[in-house]
Amino acid sequence: MPAVFLLGPTASGKSALALAIAGRLPCEIVSVDSGQVYRGMDIGTAKPDAATRAAVPHHLIDIRDPDQPYSAGEFRDDALRLIAQIEARGHVPLLVGGTFLYFRALERGLATLPAADPQLRLALEDEAAARGWPALHAELAGVDPTAAARIAPADRQRISRGLEVYRLTGRPLSAWQAQAATIASPPALRLILAPPARATLYAAVDARLEAMLAAGLQDEVARLRAAGYSRDLPALRAVGYRQMWSHLAGEIDYPTLVEAAKTASRQYAKRQLTWLRGDPHGHWLNPAGRGVLDRVCALIGKGAA
Repeated sequence: MPAVFLLGPTASGKSALALAIAGRLPCEIVSVDSGQVYRGMDIGTAKPDAATRAAVPHHLIDIRDPDQPYSAGEFRDDALRLIAQIEARGHVPLLVGGTFLYFRALERGLATLPAADPQLRLALEDEAAARGWPALHAELAGVDPTAAARIAPADRQRISRGLEVYRLTGRPLSAWQAQAATIASPPALRLILAPPARATLYAAVDARLEAMLAAGLQDEVARLRAAGYSRDLPALRAVGYRQMWSHLAGEIDYPTLVEAAKTASRQYAKRQLTWLRGDPHGHWLNPAGRGVLDRVCALIGKGAA
């Protein structure tokens, strides 16, 4: 049986379906989530609890502190190693998550990009302070519309990198990425979990944010602040954490926090759906559809590609 990729937008029910699959088939779950790698970031990343992880083996969770970087390249190396180990145990590697950059790195390899230029990065920070990151995002859209389409207007790190590469080389970042060498990856069955109606997904996104708040997201972010972590860390710029940090810093009130986090989550889900619609090989699944688990298990059993 091939490795199984279970992709989908946030709040689409990937984790629940993965656990249901593991109840039927001998699976081990590999997290494909750029937030779940970080220790102490549990509620805001919807990390499986200890009991769940004891019942079904999970990998690539709690492997970094929030101030320790983890790259797509590191994920690729770790995932390839884990897939081989899981298959050697006679189990199905079930890769589950919504960090599509990680899936792409695993399947396609990574381009050799120009090295970072610290002086140029500082110059871009100064420009952003004067003009705002949305203005720099608009500039990126003018020189690299492909990259800009998948980068949020407030994603400082990726906007900066896109402009940095263009200004250093005169070539768009997306052109460099398109030259990534194809490195042999294990065959995989691609399952895409998403409700057919966007309104259904957005309602689930809102409900998930409310559940995170009720579960103690505010206390979680307060602990991260008390531990001395910077709000500018890539890990803590994630949706939910960024807005809660602003609330705890006295910059926005609680109702504004809730609405800002919901809006950002919906926008993220929309970008994820856009990405997924470009996948020509995925088996699309409605999380509320009848017989979804039976269909998935049949596909895995057949080794469908």
